[in-house]
Amino acid sequence: MGTLVNKRILLGVTGGIAAYKSADLVRRLREAGAAVRVVMTDAACEFITELTLQAVSSHPVHRNLLDTQAESAMGHIELARWADAILVAPASADFLARLAQGRGDDLLTTLCLASAAPLAVAPAMNQQMWRNPATQANVAILRQRGVQVFGPAEGSQACGDVGPGRMLEPTELATLTAGLFETGALDGLNVLITAGPTWEALDPVRGLSNKSSGKMGYAVAEAAAEAGAQVTLISGPVALASPERVTTLRVTSAQEMYNAVHERIGSAAIFIGIAAVADYRPASVAEQKIKKSAERLTIELVRNPDILASVAALKPAPFTVGFAAETEQLETAARAKLADKGVDLIAANLVGGSEGGFGVDENRLLLVDHDGTTELPLAPKAQLARALIQHIADKIHAKNRTQNPRHAHRH
Repeated sequence: MGTLVNKRILLGVTGGIAAYKSADLVRRLREAGAAVRVVMTDAACEFITELTLQAVSSHPVHRNLLDTQAESAMGHIELARWADAILVAPASADFLARLAQGRGDDLLTTLCLASAAPLAVAPAMNQQMWRNPATQANVAILRQRGVQVFGPAEGSQACGDVGPGRMLEPTELATLTAGLFETGALDGLNVLITAGPTWEALDPVRGLSNKSSGKMGYAVAEAAAEAGAQVTLISGPVALASPERVTTLRVTSAQEMYNAVHERIGSAAIFIGIAAVADYRPASVAEQKIKKSAERLTIELVRNPDILASVAALKPAPFTVGFAAETEQLETAARAKLADKGVDLIAANLVGGSEGGFGVDENRLLLVDHDGTTELPLAPKAQLARALIQHIADKIHAKNRTQNPRHAHRH
C-alpha cells in the first residue's frame, strides 16, 4: 500500500449501510501514516456511532456546520485548510447530487466547497440507484470538476440485489487515497535538495548555527518524491526522521554541505537550496573547550562557499531554486537575491515577529522569478511544499516546450 506518512485526511461519512466499513477505513488510513479527522452527516449517525469513529481516529467527530464550540476551536474553514485530501466514503446518491449542485447545506458539503485539497468520493448505494441516469450525470459532472471517483465495485448488496454499487474495501480505498499525492509532475527527474541549518564549530562543544528546523526542506523533498522524482536530500543537523522514498545524506558544516552538493549535482535536473547555510565560519576551531576568562572574546570569521550561486553558475546548470528568509521588504530582497545568485526562482518568506517561519508548521511563500511573482498563501508546510513543486514543474515544462516546440506534446 502507498504511503500516507504525514498526510492529513478528512474522511466524510454519509448515510448508507457501508458506513460500517468506515471504522476499518480510518484504521487503514492511520496504518499508512495519515492523521484522520472524521465528519459525519446526520444520516451517517443512523448507521454507525460518533463514539466508534472517535475511538478509531483518536479525535472528536465533526457533525454540525454551525457548532459554537467547534467554531471557537477548529471551525469549518480551519478544518478545510487542515486537510491534505478529502475522502467521502461511503458517498451516497444524495450526497453526490448535492455535491454536483454545489450545495453547502451541511458541514461535509461546505468543507468540500471550502477546501482546495484533492477530493475523492467512494460511491455506495443500491445498484439501480447507481445506474440511474441522474446519478450517472452527477458523477460525470464531478469527474469533469476533478473529483476522483473510487469505485464502486460489483457484487451482492445488503438489499439482496447484485450489481454495481458496493463501496470498495478499506484497504483498496487507503491505497487509492495515497495515490492522490502521486502527481507524476516530475517523473524521471533527479532532484537535489538541501535542508536545515549548518553548524560551524568554535570548539568541540560550541558552534554557530541558526533556528532552521528543516521542516520546509523535508516537506519539499517528500513532495518531490510524490511527484515522481528521484530525490536526494542533503540535510544539516535536525531532529527529523528521513523522509520515505528519499535518499538522505546528513552533514554538519557549510563546507560539508557544499562538498556533498557538488559530488551529486551532475545528475540533477533540479536543485532546491532550502538549507539555512551559515554565511561565515570561525577562521580556526579550538582543539579544547574555550574557557571563560577575559570580559571580551574576539572571533575571526571567514566566508563560507556560496552553494546556491555555485550551482547556478554551472554550465549547464540545473533548474535552480533558492530560498530567502527575510525580516523586511520581502519582494525587494527576493529580486536582489534572484539577480545576485543567478538562479531561476526564489521562494521567499518573512521570519521573525508574528510571521514566524522557523520551526513552525505553517508558512506562506512569495515565488519570484524573471516572469513575475506568485503568492502561496498561509498553509501547512506539506501543502505549501506540494504547491511549490507543482509551480517548479510547470516552469520546467514550459521552458522545455519553448526550447523543444516539436516535442511539446510529450509534456
